[in-house]
Amino acid sequence: MVADPVLLQAVADLFPNGISRYAVGGLLVGLGTVVIYAGTGIPAGASTFLESTLSYVSDRSRFQRYVGSRDWRLVFTAGIVLGALAFAATVQSGAIATSLYEPGTTGRLYEVAGVTLWTTDVQPWRLFVGGILVGIGTRIGKGCTSGHGVCGVGSASRTSLVGVATFLTVAIGTAQVVAALGVSP
Repeated sequence: MVADPVLLQAVADLFPNGISRYAVGGLLVGLGTVVIYAGTGIPAGASTFLESTLSYVSDRSRFQRYVGSRDWRLVFTAGIVLGALAFAATVQSGAIATSLYEPGTTGRLYEVAGVTLWTTDVQPWRLFVGGILVGIGTRIGKGCTSGHGVCGVGSASRTSLVGVATFLTVAIGTAQVVAALGVSP
């Protein structure tokens, strides 16, 4: 089978660092989703996991529907945070070398008490506003990109297929407008 050189160049332009890092990440996310679904019968989605933690501090009925499953959801949420910290402290700091990641290419490295840490170049107010907008979007969209994109699309849910198409269209459009305006971190 002969591959089309134009197609190969288009893929190379989309993924200048190769696709292996994305493939590994996708496989790990998929595996985690399968484990959660097989163990609980509930599709994984980060917005639901995070919302369920509010059932510990709020008596509102909206949050109380999660009381029966909030413990494992809290462990999942903690795993997201701890996994990111472990990655930052090992791979991202350069303590562990891998061909799947080039340390220090997306921010700045600094050292605290002999430990190399990483920080983003994105301004804190932009991270805060972005987080608020993402939170509002997950409420309006009845879920997040992980729930719709991984579980919903995987189960051929029409709602999730439309949601993911909308997420991607808006994200690509926003990125193009922001880039055209010359906005940088």
